[in-house]
Amino acid sequence: MSEDSSVPPTGRDTDRVRIGAVYPQTELGGDPHAVRRFGTAVEDLGFDYLLAYDHVLGAVHADRTPPLTGPYTEHDPFHDPFVMFAFLAGITERIGFSTGVLILPQRQTALVARQAADVDLLSGGRLRLGVGVGWSPVEYEALGQNFRTRGARQEEQIQLLRQLFTEPVVEFSGRFDRVDRAALTPQPSRAIPIWLGGATKAALERAARLADGFIFFGATGIDTAVESWQGLRERLHAVGRPVEDFGAEYVVLSQGADAVSTEIAAWRAAGGTHAAVATMGFGLNTVEAHIDYLTTIADTLNLT
Repeated sequence: MSEDSSVPPTGRDTDRVRIGAVYPQTELGGDPHAVRRFGTAVEDLGFDYLLAYDHVLGAVHADRTPPLTGPYTEHDPFHDPFVMFAFLAGITERIGFSTGVLILPQRQTALVARQAADVDLLSGGRLRLGVGVGWSPVEYEALGQNFRTRGARQEEQIQLLRQLFTEPVVEFSGRFDRVDRAALTPQPSRAIPIWLGGATKAALERAARLADGFIFFGATGIDTAVESWQGLRERLHAVGRPVEDFGAEYVVLSQGADAVSTEIAAWRAAGGTHAAVATMGFGLNTVEAHIDYLTTIADTLNLT
C-alpha cells in the first residue's frame, strides 16, 4: 500500500494533511543501523511518509569567492535518497518516500528516470519525486554540469522525465538532453509525481507551470509559507490549472509538540496537503532520541 494509494498523483487528500518525517541525515553519521531503525519507526508510529534531503558532495566553505550560501559542509553526511529508499522499501510496507529535494540539474536525466522508476516499482508505487536546483556550484562542477543553467535545465528535465515514465519509446531533442528513439524499461506503473521545492519566485512560477506540487521549507515560519502558498495558488489560477489537483507540503522546522501541532493546523487551514516534521538541529544525538521526539509528535497528532 502506498502513501498515495487512495488519492490522486499529487497526494492531495481533502480530509486531512498527510504527515511525514524528515530523515535527520547530518546528525546520524551515516549509520546504516540508524537508517533501518528510523525508517521502521516512522512506519510503526503512523507517519505517512519519509522525506530525505539530497547532497552528493559536501564542500569546504572557507576561502571561496563567491561564498557558498547553503548550510552544509564537508563534515555533513548524506545518503543517496534513491539508494536509501530502495533499502527501506524492502523492510517497510506502507510509508511513502519523498525526495525533498533531489538536486535534479546536477544529475543525468535518464539515470534519474531509471533510479526513480526502480524505487517506485520496488516499493509498490510509494515514491514522490521532489526536485530543486540547489545552491552549491562545487557539486555541479564535480558532477560535470553547469551551475549557471540549472533553472532552464530543470524545466527541460521535468518534461523529459514525464516522457520517459509514460511513453513506450522516446524521441527527444532539447537544449541539454537528447534521446534517440529509446525506452525506459521497465517503466514505473504510473507517472511518478514530480514536485518542486525552493523559496524563490522563479521556483514558484516554474512549479505553477510544470509541477504536481510544491515543497515549502519552514525556515522563515508558517506565516511566510502560507503567504507563499497563496501566491502559488494565484499563479495556478493564472495559468488555468486547478488548485485541487496540486499538492502543497510544509517542512516543519519548529521544535516541540505544541509548536508542531499549531503549525500543521495552520497549514491544514490554508489548504496544505502534506507536512513533514524535522528533528535536526534540536540536540538529538542518537537515533533513539530522534525516535522518542517523533513518538511525542505522533501521540500529539494522534497518528496511531
